[in-house]
Amino acid sequence: MSLLVYSAVFFPMAAAIIGYLIGRRDKNGRDFFADIATGIEVILFICIFIITAINDSIRPEVGIPGICGMGIRFKIDGFRVLYGAITAFMWFMSTVFSREYFGHYRNRNRYYLFLLLTLGATEGVFLSADFYTTFIFFEMMSFTSFVWVAHDEKKESLRAANTYLAVAVIGGLVMLMGIFLLYSITGTLEFEELTGLSEGFAGNKGIWAAGLCMLFGFGAKAGAFPLHIWLPKAHPVAPAPASALLSGILTKAGMFGILVLTCYIFLNNGIWGSLILVIGVCTMVVGAVLALFSVNLKRTLACSSVSQIGFILVGVGMSGLLGEENVLALRGSLLHMVNHSLIKLVLFMAAGVVFMNVHKLDLNDIRGFGRKKPLLNYIFLMGALGIGGVPLWNGYISKTLIHESIVEYMELMREGTVQGIFTLGSMKRIEWIFLISGGLTVAYMLKLYGTVFLEKNSDSAMQEKFDSLKGKYMNRVSASALTFSASLLPVMGFLPGQVMDRLADMGQAFMHGKAMTEPVAWFSLTNLKGAGISLSIGLVLYLTVVRLWLMKKEDGRTVYVNRWYRYLDLEDIIYRPILLKALPFIFGVLCRILDSFVDTIVVFLRKTIYRDSKLPHELEEGTPVTHAMGIFVNGLEKLANATIWRKHPKTTDYEHKYAMLHEELSEDAEMIGRSLSYALLLFCFGLVITVIYLLL
Repeated sequence: MSLLVYSAVFFPMAAAIIGYLIGRRDKNGRDFFADIATGIEVILFICIFIITAINDSIRPEVGIPGICGMGIRFKIDGFRVLYGAITAFMWFMSTVFSREYFGHYRNRNRYYLFLLLTLGATEGVFLSADFYTTFIFFEMMSFTSFVWVAHDEKKESLRAANTYLAVAVIGGLVMLMGIFLLYSITGTLEFEELTGLSEGFAGNKGIWAAGLCMLFGFGAKAGAFPLHIWLPKAHPVAPAPASALLSGILTKAGMFGILVLTCYIFLNNGIWGSLILVIGVCTMVVGAVLALFSVNLKRTLACSSVSQIGFILVGVGMSGLLGEENVLALRGSLLHMVNHSLIKLVLFMAAGVVFMNVHKLDLNDIRGFGRKKPLLNYIFLMGALGIGGVPLWNGYISKTLIHESIVEYMELMREGTVQGIFTLGSMKRIEWIFLISGGLTVAYMLKLYGTVFLEKNSDSAMQEKFDSLKGKYMNRVSASALTFSASLLPVMGFLPGQVMDRLADMGQAFMHGKAMTEPVAWFSLTNLKGAGISLSIGLVLYLTVVRLWLMKKEDGRTVYVNRWYRYLDLEDIIYRPILLKALPFIFGVLCRILDSFVDTIVVFLRKTIYRDSKLPHELEEGTPVTHAMGIFVNGLEKLANATIWRKHPKTTDYEHKYAMLHEELSEDAEMIGRSLSYALLLFCFGLVITVIYLLL
């Protein structure tokens, strides 16, 4: 078993190097090798699942001691196997689709290299047994996936990649400080040993400081408000297979960390649950509103991911508020994580099919592309029905559980068995925000589906071109991958007891949740009522807001318009001006002052106490070595001018030339030395402050 666990993490990384070397000589061979490598990863997790299913007592914890001082540790349980397998499956499907999608792209060898490296890093996150291991692979995953966003190397791609990297790096640094604080207080970073820590250290503000720092880091990757800004920027410019993984899996790596914080350190903590709930509600609403206003196919799906992360966070927050009665909230959160991953795999790959044929993403340009394409219609429709929470599809199951957890909490409030910062009225408003956000999901998915598959393009020649593609818009391999992925969604919704309940059972132990005592009546009138309200709200929003306000007549044709005001962009009005301009300028001025402070003192001392005096026989320029070399070469030059260069004599002053060369090299060496010295000085300064803080 240990070998299987190590292979699940490190095999993709080794395969990345091998695939890169193969790609230097044979591009087709590299593509097939990547398919085989990701297929083997799926088989590895199937083997792990079978072994653990046969013998439930096998829950190994393996590690490699000594790496970076503390070693790394991995563990196997139901949740880790489940999400490791989902990760491997999605990577395999995306890799298969990448072969056709990247047919005319540059830098494919680089893409496949970082595709497999990111797979190994992501598996390392989901299998980690302590925060130290999580952090190592979390940061590795952030840096390797950065290449996906910047793949096109266009101006907008590089800008989005910079935003993604900035959020990842800042989040990682804040997370690291939280890990420092946690370890200084507890002396351990292992998840199991931190269970119920907030109760054992009640009143210790350091635990909360550590938890909030780590929440910042994990929330940045998950796309939680207000750190969601990278998602709407990165997805439209990243290749579609990469977008599917960024949205479906990498955001769940952030959710993995938030789950660990909630289900271990702050287990059944109502205050922590309230904080997560507030963040979840904000994320859910902001993402849905941004998606409704968007007129770009992939940007809409990216904003949708922000909203769906909000739904998951609402479930996680409710698990904290409900305490030991949180079984519905925990199961709903886990299942919505799974559902969102699989749904976004389908939707982003379908968007990739549109883009690789039209090479555009604006809704007005791709309008009518899906007409007379029944297979693509089926694929996209399965994803749309799933994410819309339509009964008999998988999204309905998880959203119902989360909604019922809100209803359950309000019932307990009426009975007086729970207390918290929320009143019954505020919880009722949160329930309606939840249902309205579900309606917004239905509205923007209706907008996308109607645009691509029902409406006609305003350019009749373009529509005729779209219709002529018929079965030529994707090959059989890509079609098989998309069709199989899409067909999973209704199967999961049609058989909730056989599929969804068993998936939820796998994560029960990891999340410290109790087993279900009574089966859920999935299709009772009470549960169908919530879905019906969201669907009705969505239909009304589509017919009023979308059709009447977000569309207008222009040159005799109806077009979609972007009515989102630019000054509401958090990145442009807050993050870039402050984080990327103001703070660097302020710290740059401070660093320049510090850099010149020592030089000023030295110059002052040289002009006063230690007066400079010229050396006897001091050279005007250069050194004795350059002076001697220059005289020698000048003599050779005179000799050559008198003989072989008589017709074309040269007059180079090598003594001056060598003196200038020496001066240039000296200046470069001094600048490098000063930079390194200053960097080391700042590092030591920061290290001293950190040590003093930890000691006090």
